[in-house]
Amino acid sequence: MSVEDESAAGEVTRILHAIREGQPHSSDELMDVVYEELRRIAREKMMNEQPGHTLQSTALVHEAWLRLGDCDFQNRPHFFAAAAEAMRRILVERARSKARVKRGAGAEHCELNGAEISAPLVDADELLAVHDALDQLADHDARKAELVKLRYFVGLSFEDVAEALDISVPTAKRDWAYARAWLHHAIKAG
Repeated sequence: MSVEDESAAGEVTRILHAIREGQPHSSDELMDVVYEELRRIAREKMMNEQPGHTLQSTALVHEAWLRLGDCDFQNRPHFFAAAAEAMRRILVERARSKARVKRGAGAEHCELNGAEISAPLVDADELLAVHDALDQLADHDARKAELVKLRYFVGLSFEDVAEALDISVPTAKRDWAYARAWLHHAIKAG
């Protein structure tokens, strides 16, 4: 981590402590410090969405911020892990909503006897498959599931993930390789 990165991490942690102590305007100060990083993360996640999607990265950041609420965060990695989880849940909820609409939520039922209809796999389905497999991985190995959330949904580097999970960088890389293989197998099997 560079000196500048360490300084930014320290600043976020300092503000989080100020929030815990009830200092006024600390939440606004935190938003000012982390906003661009959250937008960068959201933009990366939105690049995986289908063309024509209606959710914008700014809206994803704001929705995640609202969901974070008045939680008590220990440090920068803890905050970004929670933000990653909030963004992941928002994207999964949107994917589920799209899937319900795609499958005719609220539509009148009609029989299509003998009709063969095929639909291509869309990103929403893929996101739901990853979400379900990630829940299974969490039951199997919670740390590896958390690592996937931080890498896949937040885009943190191995160094940042290692710091957030209090593991070494080589362990983070091994866990990432294992989790990717595990998830691939789980998604194929599902």
